[in-house]
Amino acid sequence: MLTSIHPKLPMRNKAVTRDFYLNKLGFEEFGAADYAGYLMLQKDQVQIHFFEFKELNPSENYGQVYIRTNDIDQMYALAERNAVVHPNGRLATKPWGQKEFSVLDPDHNLLTFGEDA
Repeated sequence: MLTSIHPKLPMRNKAVTRDFYLNKLGFEEFGAADYAGYLMLQKDQVQIHFFEFKELNPSENYGQVYIRTNDIDQMYALAERNAVVHPNGRLATKPWGQKEFSVLDPDHNLLTFGEDA
């Protein structure tokens, strides 16, 4: 039986990625170990893992994660306050019944946050 999923996304610079997620989106580091070239972050019950890919061209990165939330307004306020909401990803109710917004991280991984409308 499956119990959870932890997406793995590319990052060019561990310190930059850590700073973005901790200080802009309110994530925390997961675990006490500091692995070279690998980063594990979590917010509430959601974990995202990152692997080092120094040669990554952000304009060619198509990493994407859809994260469900039960308080989209609070998450949007945090992202908007920290100026990380994607210009084309403002909070809106979509035709498929989800209230969503999107963020691009420093490596152009797209994070979409959604809640049942």
